[in-house]
Amino acid sequence: MVNFRWCSLALLALRAVSVFAQEETFGDDSTAAPIPQPELKADIETTFPDADIFGVKLVNGKVTKALIDITNHEDGPIQVAFVGGALKTTRPLPEDAPVYTQIVRNLTATRFQIEIPAGEKQTLPYSFVLDMMPQDVVVELLGVITNPAGEVFEIQLHNGTASIVEAPTSIFDPQIIFLYLFLTGVFGATLYFVYKTWIEALFPQAVKKTKAPKVKKVEVSEPLSGSESAGATSGGEKNFDESWIPSHHLNRPVARRVKSGAKAKKGGDQ
Repeated sequence: MVNFRWCSLALLALRAVSVFAQEETFGDDSTAAPIPQPELKADIETTFPDADIFGVKLVNGKVTKALIDITNHEDGPIQVAFVGGALKTTRPLPEDAPVYTQIVRNLTATRFQIEIPAGEKQTLPYSFVLDMMPQDVVVELLGVITNPAGEVFEIQLHNGTASIVEAPTSIFDPQIIFLYLFLTGVFGATLYFVYKTWIEALFPQAVKKTKAPKVKKVEVSEPLSGSESAGATSGGEKNFDESWIPSHHLNRPVARRVKSGAKAKKGGDQ
């Protein structure tokens, strides 16, 4: 069997041989007997699950998936080495333009090393991611397959137009919300800096007049003498609660007048 580590070189060699063969065919006018070329007995169909009624759309930043169905009609097993491809332009090119000028972007080659038994069908997934300008392109997928005799074939798995489009955006996307908040903050900070630097200087603020504190006049009464203060205290109203004062403190003893001893004796002699 073929060593798979040389598959990539085999694909490049086959593409180069096909280009040179085309140039020789167009440049040679002599009639030559066609050389029979071996054919791979297999049915190949490629579909894109995410395609809609408008065709295949390649969304930037999103994985594009392709499903390759291969049915083996050979007498023995066939082996799929790897699958690759390229995006080509849809614009017409001059007749003398090289073939490689049609290529807009090469697609990543995926190595499979899968053996498909005779009479069986197998589906191979192939995916790629793009980040390009929106445009219409031709998607060409190629595969390297070997038959039971060990012959290597470069098979065109798909060749069709597709549209490269941008991913749809939503206002509820966290990245969009964060971007809006960041831009709003930057814009507000810029306006505040401009106002404080230039605009505020053009409109000086008026000086606020401060009012003098009011001084309260306190009337100071003249102190009363001892008798006046006692009379005022006894004659005035009581400004305290007597319920909590013991009764023996409230009933003060009344002072009695006592006659002196000399007058008492004198009265006794009489």
